[in-house]
Amino acid sequence: MGRSKAFDGKSTSLAKIALAVALALPLSACLGYDGDLQQGYVADERLLEQVKVGSSAEQVLVVLGTPSTTSTVGGSSWYYISQKTVRPVAFMNPKIVDRRVFAVYFDKNKKVERVANYGLQDGQVFDFVTRTTPAAGKESSFLANAMNGLLKW
Repeated sequence: MGRSKAFDGKSTSLAKIALAVALALPLSACLGYDGDLQQGYVADERLLEQVKVGSSAEQVLVVLGTPSTTSTVGGSSWYYISQKTVRPVAFMNPKIVDRRVFAVYFDKNKKVERVANYGLQDGQVFDFVTRTTPAAGKESSFLANAMNGLLKW
């Protein structure tokens, strides 16, 4: 009724190999994992540069597409919002590391009045086009909400 030693050795070796494969498969999935994810409007700098003061709203739509959101009063501002998240390990929650708001402001004739490319610099909302921080007011409140979770008050 006893097993031969040769058979026990083979089954033990096969069991070790099966265990090693079972443990290696999840690890191999992690090795190829890229935790960087770009969400929302992915801005191409060449396209953003095509939006010039004086362009029509139709031209902006052709170049940039539909905005992520518009201003609630009169629709005179269009916002294209994107964010970058990083997840160092597949099972961890992602962390937002960058959020951008590309804003197009229109005059009463629906012509581009100005553009802004907001992001964070040194913990403050910053316009990378004019190299300034926005003044307090409705626009500043909207941008603070858009950057929610990234601002360090």
